[in-house]
Amino acid sequence: MTDRLVDAYDLVILDLDGVVFLIDRPITGAVETLARLRADGVPVRFATNNASRRAGEVADLLNGMGITASAAEVSTSAGAAAAELARRFQPGDPVLVVGAEALREEVAEAGLRVVANAEDKPVAVVQGYGPQVGWAHLAEATLAVRAGALWMATNTDRTLPSPRGALPGNGSLVAVLATALDRRPDVVIGKPEPGLFLAAARDAGARRALVVGDRIDTDIAGAHHAGLDSLLVLTGVSKREDLSTVAPEERPTYVADDVSGLLKSA
Repeated sequence: MTDRLVDAYDLVILDLDGVVFLIDRPITGAVETLARLRADGVPVRFATNNASRRAGEVADLLNGMGITASAAEVSTSAGAAAAELARRFQPGDPVLVVGAEALREEVAEAGLRVVANAEDKPVAVVQGYGPQVGWAHLAEATLAVRAGALWMATNTDRTLPSPRGALPGNGSLVAVLATALDRRPDVVIGKPEPGLFLAAARDAGARRALVVGDRIDTDIAGAHHAGLDSLLVLTGVSKREDLSTVAPEERPTYVADDVSGLLKSA
């Protein structure tokens, strides 16, 4: 079969939340579609703004759902943020981490010292999604940034898709600090920045990659910034009616009800 949408590409880069699964449940058609891609030898990578899991944890989650994946095929904003911090600062420098344990582990493995208080005089604050993040964490981050620490956000997704509907994402927590500090983060790592997509394509040696995402403002915008074609699936945040408010040059290359659209005619 040569007329499927996917056959025009040598790599598929998939977002996770809202595309492959919702929190911890696979989306209808995802398991079967990914199995078909693997069976047909189509290279696959996963790129997520969610900083609450490390690459190995994401791979374990996917395998537990029946989707074959390795840690090497997963790029997370947590890992990318830690790498950028390591590039900017010296080993052992203190970094205040606001987020999940996965982000703390990534920062520590990058050679930096994880701290939790502004009194530790951190050189940077890195903020990622974590379901246990509360006022006290945000207060310490506010004080540290006001004292001169670099403020890095793993991503600014306002919402996180779930089976119960959209929930507050890291962008909502970033907005708390933005309101308190009256400014935006110094650095945003994840989508819509192109880094995760470009790194995935480079590592796979791809000449023509396709991005699959559920958010126009992050996944599709990130694909545009990376110069890649994109497929918007309607199983997460963005809906078909949202396309009416998007400029033609910012729209996805394709739209499908779900990820099984990869296996259908373009």
